[in-house]
Amino acid sequence: MELLTEYLAKGFMTMLSISMPCVLTAAAIGLVVGIIQAVTQVQEQTIAAAPKIFAVFLVIIIGGMGFIKLLTNLFLEGTNLAFNGISKNDAFVLPADYYRYTTPFEAEMQDRFKNVPTASETMKNAGKVPYIDKQQKIKYTPAPKAPMPKGNFVEINKMLGR
Repeated sequence: MELLTEYLAKGFMTMLSISMPCVLTAAAIGLVVGIIQAVTQVQEQTIAAAPKIFAVFLVIIIGGMGFIKLLTNLFLEGTNLAFNGISKNDAFVLPADYYRYTTPFEAEMQDRFKNVPTASETMKNAGKVPYIDKQQKIKYTPAPKAPMPKGNFVEINKMLGR
């Protein structure tokens, strides 16, 4: 689990190392333009947008190959971790030949109910509800269909655990 947490931390650090130059450049340009606007008393909001856009564009062009290398390294490390690290860990993944030695649901397939019709019998008698035994058929009553339905006797007993 610590492998995945460490990889997540590396992803956050990569995100910060890519976004920080752009954010810091935009903040610095905004500060400089704000000081110039305060000195000249020109209070126009759109004046700061163009230099910020241009400066962030230059930062992306200058550092673009470095950003791509950071993302490529993170991706390669992630795929290496996924295919070579986690898949070799027995705690996370079953062995490749697991089903050669076991039959899934073998015990469940042998545990058949008494008096349960087969699929072909159920298809022949469509519309009839198959019951396990007569006691279950006697207990079954549908719940009332009211806006705030109260559970019937069987449902209330199931909720109370009786």
